[in-house]
Order: sequence, then C-alpha cells, then structure tokens
Amino acid sequence: MSISVTRKGSGPALIQPSETAAADRGGAARLIWILMAIMLALVVAAPALAQVAPAVPAAPGTPGIGPGVGDAVDRALGQLGGQQGQSAPLSLSLQVLIIMGLLTILPGILLMMTSFTRIIIVLSVLRQALGLQQTPPNQVLIGLSLFLSLFVMAPTISQINTTAIQPYAAGQLAGTQMIATAGAPLHQFMTKQTRIKDVTMFAEMAKSGSYASPNDIPFAVLLPAFITSELKTAFQIGFLIFLPFIVIDLVVATVLMSLGMAMLSPTIISLPFKLLLFVLVDGWALTMGSLANSFAV
Repeated sequence: MSISVTRKGSGPALIQPSETAAADRGGAARLIWILMAIMLALVVAAPALAQVAPAVPAAPGTPGIGPGVGDAVDRALGQLGGQQGQSAPLSLSLQVLIIMGLLTILPGILLMMTSFTRIIIVLSVLRQALGLQQTPPNQVLIGLSLFLSLFVMAPTISQINTTAIQPYAAGQLAGTQMIATAGAPLHQFMTKQTRIKDVTMFAEMAKSGSYASPNDIPFAVLLPAFITSELKTAFQIGFLIFLPFIVIDLVVATVLMSLGMAMLSPTIISLPFKLLLFVLVDGWALTMGSLANSFAV
C-alpha cells in the first residue's frame, strides 16, 4: 500500500490513501459477501437434500424377531381377538402391552374365582378371635389359604387340565376354544357355591333376565354374585368361631371384676385360656377340615 503525502503551504502534512488501498478494501468486502452467500445457500439447500435422500427400506417381518417368527407370533396372538381373516391382528407392541396389563390383574381374578377368599377371611377372623395380632403372620395365613385352596380346587384343576390344557398342547384346540373349555369347570364350581338370591340381584341389575339353567349365567353376572356369597359365608363361619372365645373373655372379665382387679386387663388373662382351649380341641385341624367340607356340595 502506497501513501502520498502532500503539503499545502506551511501547514501540517495530510496522509491520504491511494487508489490501491481503496481497491484492497473493496476486494475484502466482496469476499465477505461471497462467503455469506455460500453459507446462506448451504443452509437453504440442507432440507432439500434431506428430502431427496432415498428412504431406507423397512426390514420384513416383525422387528427384533425375524421375518417368519414375527408373522407366526402375530397370527397366534391375533387369535385372541377372533379367527384369522375376520380382523387384522394387532401390532406386536400393542399385544405385549395388553398381555402385560392382563398379567397384573389375572392373579386377583383367579383368586376371586376360587375358594381362596373364604379361607383367608376365616383364618384372619380366627386370629382376631384368639386375640393374636401377628401370630400366625400374614405370610403363613396366605400360604395356608393357597395350599388349602389347591386342595379344594384339585378336582376342578384336574378337569381343566384334561379337557383344555392337554388338548391345546397337542394342537387339537385353538386359543379361544381352550379358554372357553377351561372356563366351564370354573363356571360349574362357582355356580354351586353361589346363592340364587345373589345371582338374581346381579341379573336384575344387569337387566339380563332369567336363565333357563345355571350354565346360561354369564361370567359378568356370576363373578360378583360368587364373591358376594363367599363373603357372606366367610363371615357366618367367622361368627361361629368367635362365640366360644367371647364366652371365655366374658368369664375372665366377670371374675376379675368380682375380685376387684379392674386395673388388670382381661385380655392378658384370657389369652392363655383361649390358646389352651384351641389346642385341646385340635382347633387347626377342625378349622381346616370344616373349611374344606364347606365347599362340598
């Protein structure tokens, strides 16, 4: 860059840029504008390039399972909603979500359709009648109820295994037929343990009318009627169990009052006598046997 210095009179010298310096600044400005234009063009052209890019073809079959296995799973799970060809099967993720949701409520449904409800209530009432808070503990009571329920439900479970599970494992029954066949023995068991009054009440609430035979009662009516009947029966048995222990409490309280020992808790004195009476009459065997015989019709 050359700079020309000129003087006018005796004044100070003035420094002025030459034509070369002006040309250099103009070239730098043009270069900056060109770079900005290129960057703007790249920003604008990026979405267009993404749209033109070819799409990756989807893998055949169900993702993560394989082409043949995924279709087989879809066909097998699709039978839950109907026969093949009648409706399109649900996606695998939705089927897994439905199955996992059913697994959360399935134990409760199965427990309500068996003898478990009556047994666990009677055993809990027995523990309260003895005056014991946590003896036997809840785990022991639940275990006793489960195994006694298996004993009571053994004929029904054997019938379900013979008529539904084994033919389904052999490929002789479809999924929906297996479910319907397995429900028949449970329906028969629940019908025998349900009061007619309770069935009539829920049938009137559902406005489903009268039924020609017990086999015609739908599960939507039979299940709440069965639970209501089981609760009523369980509390009736619990009341009978409570009576002898209440007599012991009354006798002990009367004796303590007559002796002037009002400050002494009658519960502490009556507890050993109630345990002694329960052991002498072999209370556990009597209770378990009575519960098992209560389901015999």
